Amino acid sequence: MILSVVKIVFQIALWIWFLGCTTTYRFGKYTLVEGMGIKSAEYVTLCLYSVALITYYFVRPFGKWILFFILLLWLIVQFFCHWYYTIFGASEQKLKGYNECFNNTVRIFPMSETRLVPDLYHIVQHLLMLVNIVLCLV
Repeated sequence: MILSVVKIVFQIALWIWFLGCTTTYRFGKYTLVEGMGIKSAEYVTLCLYSVALITYYFVRPFGKWILFFILLLWLIVQFFCHWYYTIFGASEQKLKGYNECFNNTVRIFPMSETRLVPDLYHIVQHLLMLVNIVLCLV
């Protein structure tokens, strides 16, 4: 029972958090994430995640694997969009484009001119995705 509630809380948290990729989350002068709108790859991913959640609850046990696959695929894409360049380095052009794209977002760690550093939004998003993958398998 408690595990079911924990799963639901983390699934909803990820859904609401990721909604920020389509609608901007701004608090006063601080921008958590700049939304890309409904004509974006982010919106398609949000729809895929939504469908995966529905199948998870209504098409058991098959839905569990749909949700797992979508979360894993999404995490892999995010790894190669963010963490790959953090770990292995980025070209000057990639680093400049990334820093320009996320220059107004809230950060835990400051931007770097030599290494790609994800902002707070993406760090939390990736952690929520990882937690949801683990909870999906439990």
